[in-house]
Amino acid sequence: MAARTVRRATAAIATGAFALTAAACTNPGADTAAGGPKDSAVVGIAYEPDSLSPLLGYGKDGNSKIFDGLLAFDADMKLKPALAVKLPHVSDGGLTYTYTLRTDVTFSDGAPFTAKDVVFTYKTILDPKTNNPSRTELDALKSVEAVGDDTVVFRLKYPYAPFAERTVHAIAPEHVAGKQDVNTGPFTTQPIGTGPFVLTGWSKGEKISFKANPKYWNGAPAVKKFTMAIVKDDDVRATRLRAGDLDGAILPPNLAAGFAGDKGKRTYAAKTYDYRTVTLPTHNPVAGDTAVRRALDIAVDRQTMVDKILEGAGKPAYGPVPTDSPWFAKGTERRHDLAGAQKILDEAGWKPGSDGVRVKNGVRASFPLWYLSGDKLRQDHALAYASDARKAGIEIKTQAGTWEVIEPRMKTDAVLAGGGSPGDPDFDQYLLLTSSLAGDGFNNMAWYDNKAVDRALEDGRRTDDPAKRKAAYDTVQRELVKNPGYTFLTHIDHLYVVNDAWDSDAKGAPLTTQIEPHDHGLAAGPWWNAEAWKPRKAGDDKK
Repeated sequence: MAARTVRRATAAIATGAFALTAAACTNPGADTAAGGPKDSAVVGIAYEPDSLSPLLGYGKDGNSKIFDGLLAFDADMKLKPALAVKLPHVSDGGLTYTYTLRTDVTFSDGAPFTAKDVVFTYKTILDPKTNNPSRTELDALKSVEAVGDDTVVFRLKYPYAPFAERTVHAIAPEHVAGKQDVNTGPFTTQPIGTGPFVLTGWSKGEKISFKANPKYWNGAPAVKKFTMAIVKDDDVRATRLRAGDLDGAILPPNLAAGFAGDKGKRTYAAKTYDYRTVTLPTHNPVAGDTAVRRALDIAVDRQTMVDKILEGAGKPAYGPVPTDSPWFAKGTERRHDLAGAQKILDEAGWKPGSDGVRVKNGVRASFPLWYLSGDKLRQDHALAYASDARKAGIEIKTQAGTWEVIEPRMKTDAVLAGGGSPGDPDFDQYLLLTSSLAGDGFNNMAWYDNKAVDRALEDGRRTDDPAKRKAAYDTVQRELVKNPGYTFLTHIDHLYVVNDAWDSDAKGAPLTTQIEPHDHGLAAGPWWNAEAWKPRKAGDDKK
């Protein structure tokens, strides 16, 4: 959920031709020679991580710039070898995964990468003393052991179908991270990895800077300097892009539309699993009422949000699974039905008060809804949701704040949150809905507690039988119709506005995006494979 959540997909992606640049006078990292190729890029992102340590969750979904996993995802979200020389050998009925590792890889400090680093990484993540909020994603892992320097064997407790996708997780160096406190040591902000880039600086709230790793096992990147400017306010990010301070940026649809007439820039829409939802905290006397939840679920006009807020760049959301996913449970779509919402509330004893706000047993149907300051999309969704709710007689008071302000209130106050993870439905739903993770940071923010959902989530992750898994996740989605602990609003296409100076490879292929998770910009976006970019020569107006 929120800005700290991350994930992936199995469907094919759309591709687009675009690249990044800025005028030399506004991009101090660019080659200032007339007509010379550019060797740096500065991109604007909305969020920054809490840590740069894989042991604490950074790089768990790949594309971490500083690190590599055993496997990686290509542009079509298919697994390919990275630190492993090939895809794993799976045996013992899906309980054993054996990886053969590359022997020509070093960390950026020159130390060799070996199987012991893989074992160290996974064992440390599983250690309860490690503050990794995503530890339950590796619940299936029973043991991991090194066989020599170039072989790693994972043994599972049960046949967990998407386990190979979990091994895109970034690998940390034991010789560095193993000699300090895993939660507070300097490695959390000054990491060393095997990846294509080396961290050169992290000014929190301002920027994360990288330089090309000349020792990278897959070839030194042509992008010699890469900077992620952390600009939380959407309007400011658009202004800086227009001024030439940024080479590219993630923008909401209404701001991206302002660049439509700029011939020097391109807009690209990346398909995603990213949703916006309203948490309905179980501990709030109004939002926790099942009738109120059901009423809000059909009082909200999702299609109008897509049309007006997203300007068509997205689709209605009825749960964490997008409607075009093969895992979506057909028939769980909810129609916009204000009269039906009012009927549900009437029958449950929520009667209109003198001011139009419903009341039951002396309790007004009113609760606060927080959204992240500076996030226009969340603000617009929150205001539209409150407006729709008011028509049904429910008063929702919208308030902006930082996560530091919002997080302590999440047990009782609603939040306009984001989430979504492509690929396997376990990635989407377990952290979001299982009751055992209620109140665990940004996991299960609504404190949702549904025993039928808990059972189905366990069933879905403990078998590799496709039919049984589909039945389990259908059950989850149908239970969310009966008792929606969240009001899912929209799935959002990510829009990037960029300049033009790079191709995705030496053959002049256009840049691409993958299907993206909620946590966009940092590891996703057109720069998901910036290490493969090649500079476009001056005068090459390839479109």
